[in-house]
Order: sequence, then structure tokens, then C-alpha cells
Amino acid sequence: MHWHPRRFSPCPTALLKRAAALICLLVASESPAETSKPVGTLQDLMRVQKSVSEVLPMARRALVALSTNDGAASGVIVSAEGLVLTAAHVVSDAKKHPAPGMRVRVYFEDGKQTMGTALGMDVATDAAMIQLDGPRKDWPFVELRRPQNPVLPGDWCFALGHPGGYDDKRGDVLRVGKIIKTMPNGLQSDCVLMGGDSGGPLFDLDGNLVGIHSQIWEGRDQNVHVSLTPFLRSWDIMKESEVVRAWAQGSGGWLGLATRQSTSGAIEVADVADKSPAARAGLRSGDTLVSLDRRPVKTQSQFSAAIRARPAGDSVVLLVRNRSGDRIVTIKLAPRPEE
Repeated sequence: MHWHPRRFSPCPTALLKRAAALICLLVASESPAETSKPVGTLQDLMRVQKSVSEVLPMARRALVALSTNDGAASGVIVSAEGLVLTAAHVVSDAKKHPAPGMRVRVYFEDGKQTMGTALGMDVATDAAMIQLDGPRKDWPFVELRRPQNPVLPGDWCFALGHPGGYDDKRGDVLRVGKIIKTMPNGLQSDCVLMGGDSGGPLFDLDGNLVGIHSQIWEGRDQNVHVSLTPFLRSWDIMKESEVVRAWAQGSGGWLGLATRQSTSGAIEVADVADKSPAARAGLRSGDTLVSLDRRPVKTQSQFSAAIRARPAGDSVVLLVRNRSGDRIVTIKLAPRPEE
């Protein structure tokens, strides 16, 4: 878990008014001949503001802050019985081994606390569940829509979370944005996220839960969220406190290499599978992975999650470094082989 300084986020109305003013300024500063694509309209932003304002109270009540031995994170309650969805890496021990049975302290919006127990998780997609303690059957929650409405690139969305952990002096930390990309098990959005938001919820403008924050990139505005697909697919398994370590097919594309972290902190190729996409691209043990899709590769878990989030058939761009120098390779991901 990564800690960042706490920040105070403006209320959604102020945030959207500021964005509206900026868009009006941009549109007014361009002549019709210079504007090839509409930036947006004030009416669009007023519609977004109205939608977010209507569904935010329900979403906010279901949002929880989580405290573990590794730091602060977030989650969202999805049933009156106190079932919480979060990211699998939130409820793992310091060695990143899945830990069903881990005890987690849970904070609500009014500052009240309870304890919860980690249930099962889908390590392959970074999905996990927590059960709140006690016999209470009236926890605040957001209802999951089944079947899920399709989420498309360009759709408006908003993210909630607890950067830096729970703070009773801070208002709603709400980030409005759009879906950038959809994947079989995940979504990418430009909602700004920070450390401590991991495991928090992503909503559409109708208040439907559509994702759980998984990977927070250094740029903070192009982040990966677990979609609801892995949760619904593994629902009964996770409720029984079992761990899904891999899906033979459908858990994202396959590159065919193992990585290790060097003493200097660089991510190196440890092994390459025969006849894999990585092998065909000429990757070898000892190569250093500098960037993925033009973003720096910082950790093994970041790299693995980014690959898993892409479907077979997608192409990734790697900057690879070895004694011969740097080279850029484009690799088409294959379906994961049967275990």
C-alpha cells in the first residue's frame, strides 16, 4: 500500500462548475475553423453534475475506508449483510501472499468503526471480498445490477476513495472522469486516483457500481479498475473463502515471461516460455523492462496486472534494455495456455 499526503477535494458542484468554466473559455477562444472536434458543452457538464449529485449520497454511505497492517485502502459495501468488495492486493500480507481470514478495520463515513474478515479472492484479476462482523443486516450498501449494463469508452463515471486513509475533517473525495478503455476483466479511466484509493468504487452516472480501483499509475489519471465481471464469475468461490489463482482461459492476455526485481530496483526478465509471444519477440533472461505502453515499469505487480488487464489479441509496446542498448518491441498477446 502506498501512502500519499492527504488532500482536500472540492465538492462535486464546485468541481464541475470549475470544469464548465474552463470548457466555456476553451470554446470561446477558438474560431469555428480551428475547432475540429467539440470539447463539450455547459449542458453536458450540468447533466453530469445533476446525475452525480443525485446518486452521490447513496454511493458515499456505502464507501468504507479499510485499515490493514500494510496501510490504508478503500472498499464498498454491496449487501445489507455487510459484504464488501475491494482489491485482492488490499487483503494480502506484506509478502503479497493471499490471506483469507485477515482481519481488517473498517471505517464508515460518520467515523464509526467495525472489524471485517477477508474472504476469498481472485488473484488473477485482483478481486476480493470482506465480510463485516456482527449479526447486523441493515448495512448501507449499493445494489449490484445483474446483468451488468455495458460500459463503453467515453462514458462518464466517478470514483470515490480515501487517499491517505480515513479523515473525518475531509469532505467527499470525488473524482469525475470518463472511461478510456474496456477490457475483459477491467476498465481504464482518467479519474484521478491516489494511494489509499485502492479497492474503492467506480460508478456510472446512474449510480451503478462498474469497477473497483486496482492499479494506480504514477500519472494518477490513467488507472485500471477491476470490472464486475471477475466478481460475478467468482462470486460463490470467493464467498467460501477460496482463492482463484488463475483462469485457464479468459484471465487476460499471455506474454509468456517471468520477472524478478533486481537489487537496483529494475524489473528484469527471469525466464521466457518456449514459443510464447515474448520468445517470438526475442526477449531473453536478463533483459530489463523499462516501460510498458510508454509508462515506466516500477514494480512486478504493476507489470503483471497491466498485462492481465489486456485481452488476448491486444498488442503491448515494451521498451527493453540489455547490453546491446534499448529497443522498442510491439508484442501481440496470446490466449493463456491451459494449466
